[in-house]
Amino acid sequence: MLIFEFYLHKRDNFHKFDDRCHFMKQKPVKKYPVLDDDSVGMVNLLREGVEFPYLNSISDRINFTLEDWASYLHLSERTIQRYKKEKKPFDTIYTEKIVQIDLLYKKGADVFGNEANFHTWMETKSIPLGGVKPKELLDTTYGINLVADELGRIEHGIFA
Repeated sequence: MLIFEFYLHKRDNFHKFDDRCHFMKQKPVKKYPVLDDDSVGMVNLLREGVEFPYLNSISDRINFTLEDWASYLHLSERTIQRYKKEKKPFDTIYTEKIVQIDLLYKKGADVFGNEANFHTWMETKSIPLGGVKPKELLDTTYGINLVADELGRIEHGIFA
C-alpha cells in the first residue's frame, strides 16, 4: 500500500492518506518544554525519556556527530540508530546525560556570549581541567560537572 503525506494545518497535527484516500492520523512530534526553573518537571522529563528527534536537534545546534554521542552515552552507534528506528525514548540514564549536555551548552553559550565562542573553548585544552579539552570530559557525569563548575568560575571572573 502506498502512503501519501499531506501536511494540513489542523491544530498543528500532520495527517496522512493512504492510496485509497483513507485518512491516517500521524502521531504529532513530541515537544519538550523548557524546564530551566521547573525541577519536578525536569525529573518527570528524565523519567519519561527523550526521543531521537530531541537528540538530533541538539546535534545540529552543537555540531555533535552520532559517533560523539555514542562515545558520551557509552552506546554503540547501532543502538542509537535502533532508538531512532523504533521511535522509542532513550532510557532515563541516557536521557539524563543528553539533557545535562544540552543544558551545559546553553549555559556555555550564555557565559561566552555565543555558541561559536563556547565551541572554541570546548575544543581548547584547559589548564584548570587538567590540560584536556573540556569536550573530552563529557563522557561522565562527573566530567560534565567539572566543565559546568569551570563555566561558573569563568562566569564570575575566577580564572585558574
